[in-house]
Amino acid sequence: MKKLVLFLFVVAVSLQSFAGQPYKAGDFATDFSLKNLEGKMVSLSQYEDAKGFIVVFSCNSCPVVIKYEDRIKELHNEYSSKGYPVVAINSNDPSVSPGDSYDAMKKHAKKTGYEFEYLYDESQDVAKTYGATNTPHVYLLSKQEGKLKVEYVGAIDNNADNGAAADKKYLADALNKLLKGQQPSVTATKAVGCTIKWKKG
Repeated sequence: MKKLVLFLFVVAVSLQSFAGQPYKAGDFATDFSLKNLEGKMVSLSQYEDAKGFIVVFSCNSCPVVIKYEDRIKELHNEYSSKGYPVVAINSNDPSVSPGDSYDAMKKHAKKTGYEFEYLYDESQDVAKTYGATNTPHVYLLSKQEGKLKVEYVGAIDNNADNGAAADKKYLADALNKLLKGQQPSVTATKAVGCTIKWKKG
């Protein structure tokens, strides 16, 4: 019995290691290569002048994402010139959520006026690697000696319904700290929004 318990424990640990753990502050994130709306493959390594990135797992159809879209655009407008552009990623499976297909991404980005990259994680591997669960789900990364250090993970702020009423702007506060050469005081919050629509089976 003890040998069986030990065996099951080893298997569980091995599976956990294989699956990976969600990124948290202090981890180093993996770069990726995903298709943008022009059909070109985009990697973070292509942004040679960037100091870091605001990676947002997003989509077209989630009501919470729609409430945050103007704020996401404002974040890109304010911080891309300071070295932290927004890179949005759609990982939803269109067979589960038809409104999140690649073609729908093109239409949505044009209609909404995205000026940042909007990438398609068709395999869902990037979402799984990062540990993303929701839309929107934010990962603030900084470049550290050629690596991508995770500085903050979670929500954009504490009021999905009304950005003007948000009194805790977690992402902006973390960005402002980094720009001053300081560490963010809050490094993790709970991402609030729709669940990522995973492939069935």
